[in-house]
Amino acid sequence: MPNGIQRVLRVVIPMLCLMFTAEAGAHPLAPALLSLDESGTGEVVVRWKVSRLRPTGTDVRPNLPPHCAALSAPTTVVGEGDVTEEWRIDCGAQGLVGSELSIGGLDRSRTDALILIRLADGRSVRGLVNDSEPTYIVPEQESRAEVAGDYFVLGVEHLLTGLDHVLFVMGLVLLVVGWRALVWTITAFTIGHSVTLSLATLGLVSVPTLLFELAIAFSILILGGELARGSTGVAPISLLRRRPWWMAFGFGLLHGLGFAGALSEIGLPAGDIPLALFAFNVGVEAGQLLIVLPLVAVGYALGGRLATLPGLVRSVPAYVIGSLAAFWCFERMALFL
Repeated sequence: MPNGIQRVLRVVIPMLCLMFTAEAGAHPLAPALLSLDESGTGEVVVRWKVSRLRPTGTDVRPNLPPHCAALSAPTTVVGEGDVTEEWRIDCGAQGLVGSELSIGGLDRSRTDALILIRLADGRSVRGLVNDSEPTYIVPEQESRAEVAGDYFVLGVEHLLTGLDHVLFVMGLVLLVVGWRALVWTITAFTIGHSVTLSLATLGLVSVPTLLFELAIAFSILILGGELARGSTGVAPISLLRRRPWWMAFGFGLLHGLGFAGALSEIGLPAGDIPLALFAFNVGVEAGQLLIVLPLVAVGYALGGRLATLPGLVRSVPAYVIGSLAAFWCFERMALFL
């Protein structure tokens, strides 16, 4: 791609990485999930699931309606990548419709929370809360527009709040030279993650969470290594640089499994599966463009003004990306132990 854009990225990527290094967890990859199953008697089964990959010292907890009384103490199950608590409450004749739910601690955890409610009459409603909107009012019915909007926002936020996905997209832009090759590469990445996102969400492909999370970190490590190899200017041009779209497609398949993690948690609305899946995928693409387009615009705006940067700067983003990816690899391998 144009030299001006690459120079911008060589400054911007290290700055972004340094901003996030203090909280080097790559992603709130699996949002917290609050699931409520209501029976006709007013009894509700509560399931609260949080990822084990979250900043140390954070405590994200659900706040249930005050008229709902606890019937049992929580039981805890520790999974390969998450912790789930389950207990029962009694919301009486008032039930859940019209009640307010909130999630505390989202501002410190850098994650969102998905809310999935199955009402006594058989309907299902879903919501997304975050640190800016931590409360959710249980609606009587969810419209198609609300379904599309919620899943679109979920797709955008899942891409933009995932430092691993963000760095991979930035790394692709930094690796590729020429507009045509950049378009092909970004398109290949889009096709790759769209395929596995759809297959995994529909239950046609199943991969253990920790395995594909480790594979995603490894893909970023390979990309960082390729950037470091090329930053010297003396290494022969590799196949990854000559045909970067093949790498983007292959690694896109891995990242699609990560994108599907959010949808597998909240599920898809029975009557609007194609709409929700499409809206989420469009949201992911919108988040991707929000990374690529501003960097391209800034690169053209600054142009040759960054040409005076010392040669050492060329290797900084490669080593920052590679170092963070290596940290994530070790972090995620440790969860297998």
